[in-house]
Amino acid sequence: MGNGGPVPTPSPVPLPHPLTGELFPSPVPAGTGWPEDPAPAGTRVARSAAGVRRLAATADLGEVEARVSVCAACPRLVRWREDAAREKRASFADQPYWGRPIPGWGDPEPQILVVGLAPAAHGGNRTGRVFTGDPSGDWLFASLHRVGLAIQETSRHAGDGQRLVGTRMVARVRCAPPENKPTPAERDACAPWIQREVALLLPTVRVVVALGAFGWGGALEALDGAGVAVPHPGPKFGHGVEVEMSGPAGPVTLVGCFHPSPHNTYTRRLTAEMTDEVFLRARALADLGTSS
Repeated sequence: MGNGGPVPTPSPVPLPHPLTGELFPSPVPAGTGWPEDPAPAGTRVARSAAGVRRLAATADLGEVEARVSVCAACPRLVRWREDAAREKRASFADQPYWGRPIPGWGDPEPQILVVGLAPAAHGGNRTGRVFTGDPSGDWLFASLHRVGLAIQETSRHAGDGQRLVGTRMVARVRCAPPENKPTPAERDACAPWIQREVALLLPTVRVVVALGAFGWGGALEALDGAGVAVPHPGPKFGHGVEVEMSGPAGPVTLVGCFHPSPHNTYTRRLTAEMTDEVFLRARALADLGTSS
């Protein structure tokens, strides 16, 4: 099971889930019925970096998702995500918060993999789905919908019927970090999760879209560990930069995209047109056809 990492202490007052109305404490214990929760009660918990390495070593994608969602390896991140879940933002004070790590989400056999930084304290940490419930997620899902890679233009809550088309999303770090800045030790402790996920997905993945330099670095590291011929030294991140590499199951192209953070979108460093261009290019490279 590993050591280190506090046991979650849920809020004593359960609140109704915004979609189902079912009552949940914050943070949400595994196996209590939260929509899309991959972990049954009793899922093995990693409580140290060594524990993450041991528990990531499974050939079952569903088991990876479950174990990610209960990970407690980084004490600072556990405290931060759970404090946010209990204290809440005023605008979400009437909702339960997931308050746990965020597993990968989307097509289990994707042609396109999207790699981001980490969940937001009042976004994915609240909803339990990656890139859901915050401005970055709103921007990203709107683009994915416009180009035909998501069936709905919004992603508000787990269980809302949203589905990705030939696409999957993951974060390099699976817990919401203070100021969106995980420490190098936290980044490295979390790395086996994305590395195992990429290795399991690689037979079908043809394109990896990296959001920002942090996602780019994590994607390169995970691809390298999965047997893709990554150039050394690694190529530099840039918006629209493409790097084609040879993988065990065929070519894999890494494509860079500025992160859809409010800072980038409000200043128009990243526009809707620029985002759509990246995902249209990813769709074409993955041979998913044209968007209707």
